[in-house]
Amino acid sequence: MADRADIDALLRVMPNDHGADERVDWAAAEARLGTSLPDDYRAFMAVYGGGAIDNLIILPPLPTDNSWSGSISEHTKQLRDLWDTEGGVPGVPPGANQVLSWGTGCNANELGWLVTGLDPNLWPVVVWRRHESPPWALFECGMAEFIRRLMTAEFDECPLSDLSLWGRVGSFVHHREQQRRFHAGLDPMTGEPDPYADMFG
Repeated sequence: MADRADIDALLRVMPNDHGADERVDWAAAEARLGTSLPDDYRAFMAVYGGGAIDNLIILPPLPTDNSWSGSISEHTKQLRDLWDTEGGVPGVPPGANQVLSWGTGCNANELGWLVTGLDPNLWPVVVWRRHESPPWALFECGMAEFIRRLMTAEFDECPLSDLSLWGRVGSFVHHREQQRRFHAGLDPMTGEPDPYADMFG
């Protein structure tokens, strides 16, 4: 389901001009998370890194000194709490450890994997949509394919409760570049002068 071909397909749609190799210590990440992670996610971290596609935040596996938006290890508890309190995907057995977070944002959507077995490359994407009923949805694809199909409108309908990336290719900006822009008085995502920058100085 998930391999380097998915990243190559994503690169043809969304450039990585403002990406950076996250240089993840995968042994440390897997020890902290208690599992290995899908190959397409690992490739995404090497090609793009942790950061944001407009309002969709892609989480690095572990906290970093300069990431504003957290990590898989930090966000997974929130996703598991939602899974417990709101019942999860219909037909999927209960258990909070069934899900692992990889993304957040776009008007309070939470994105992760449904941990269906020992091979992470077979994990489908699971999404919690604040403004949809039912809030949970399952997609039989990997993370990189999900992002590409969201931006190219290749699902039957928008998989999120927010249309900002539906059928529109967003711009990826690594979290270190976002922070550099912010401290330079620029908008973290666009790089344009931020008229409100002095308010946060």
